[in-house]
Amino acid sequence: MSYYQKLVGERLYLSPVSDDGLELYTSWVNDLETTLNLQLAAGIISRDKERDMLQKLQDGYNFSIVLKENDQLIGSCGLMDVDLIQSRGEMGIFIGEKSQRGKGFGGEAIGLLLSYAFHLLNLHNVMLRVRSFNEVAQRCYRKLGFREIGRRSECVCIGGRYFDEIYMEMLDRDFTATLPEVRALSDE
Repeated sequence: MSYYQKLVGERLYLSPVSDDGLELYTSWVNDLETTLNLQLAAGIISRDKERDMLQKLQDGYNFSIVLKENDQLIGSCGLMDVDLIQSRGEMGIFIGEKSQRGKGFGGEAIGLLLSYAFHLLNLHNVMLRVRSFNEVAQRCYRKLGFREIGRRSECVCIGGRYFDEIYMEMLDRDFTATLPEVRALSDE
């Protein structure tokens, strides 16, 4: 698989989305445990449909999450509905590789994505949506500095039960990290 180190962290890097990971992505988006936290749970996504989705993701601000030590693809993250005039966007992330969940990779990837959003795209506001039952993600987002700004009550129905969708945001002034390349420029 060919991945490129666009944004590099301690243990992982973000690479432009490539259809080299087509088989893994197709497996992940058809795994119910993975997709319950996304809007894909009810979807049936064929290999060809996933290829089309990956092609569309290549045109936006989307990245594959790849481990540095072995170039293993473990997930995806990106910015959607980016409005460069209003300086805002919405982020999304998932760690598809189950064996790599709970190891802090999601938080590290989000840090890189936010550095990209705030320092390169010059966004002022990044928001996200998370389902109320996904407490692990909520803790991660709060730890990174996101704050809850609202809820849409009982708008997600799974198995006959209704759940809230929580809206969270971060402003650029609340994000203190910088890209290593940006730090190097300020040291000159």
